[in-house]
Amino acid sequence: MSFRQLLKDTACRFRASGIPDPEVDAALLLARVTGRNPLTLRLDAEQGPTPEQRSAFEALCARRLTREPLQYVLGDQPFLGRSFLVDPRVLIPRPETELLAERAIADLRRRRGEGLRALDLCCGSGCLAVSMALEMPSVAVDASDLSPDALAVTGANAARLGASVACLMGDLWDAVGETRYDVIVSNPPYIPAAECDALQPEVLREPRMALDGGADGLDFYRRIAEGALRHLRPGGTLLLEVGHDQAGPVSDLLMAAGLTAVCAHPDLNGIRRMVEGRAGVRQPGQAHG
Repeated sequence: MSFRQLLKDTACRFRASGIPDPEVDAALLLARVTGRNPLTLRLDAEQGPTPEQRSAFEALCARRLTREPLQYVLGDQPFLGRSFLVDPRVLIPRPETELLAERAIADLRRRRGEGLRALDLCCGSGCLAVSMALEMPSVAVDASDLSPDALAVTGANAARLGASVACLMGDLWDAVGETRYDVIVSNPPYIPAAECDALQPEVLREPRMALDGGADGLDFYRRIAEGALRHLRPGGTLLLEVGHDQAGPVSDLLMAAGLTAVCAHPDLNGIRRMVEGRAGVRQPGQAHG
């Protein structure tokens, strides 16, 4: 059977199982086992896989047919031009999180002086922390998470990509003690608890603790806002990824907690998916609460 026919048949199987983008998934899986470009495979009506390639391909397809996320089947996910290891221990990085990383890196680049520190709070796969560390090697970057499994993946990604990242385990601010940062970035759980069970089958395979944001989806933002000024240096920036309808409520939480210059930024679809706030520069004798 040719590559073209194999992909056509596999896409039909995927479509019948309700898999989104069946042609794309089939081509990416076959490309992984053959080492060939997905597009050329879809056009090749002459050549076909070896028995070993066909067996490996069918094994991957069997996993995808159970609605295991494509990224877990492949074992990696691109992020800002780099390949990050992902598996069921961590949330799969999304495109909007790349925009969050770019904004954090740009903020660090604008700062002058030595001794800059950055934190990826609720780090998951470590895509934010590792990206900051690689783009800004002079910055001390910490990555924190409550999940030891997530920190293991972050550590593996840092080692694989050659990034200097300190992994800290703990519940939000407990992980970092009294440390203060110039930039804190976070993509915390933000899906309302009642909506979690109705998510797409692939998303349900991701860690529940990385998805469930409490009754209204804002539990983690409340806790992050409450401790932000204690962990930001004067003039420091907090950058948060938020759900599609959460920019307003999260902005209110940051302003109520005393952050300044609070604003929301759109993703590529024009949806406000990032909220930013700053720690005002303290006057002599003034302390943040």
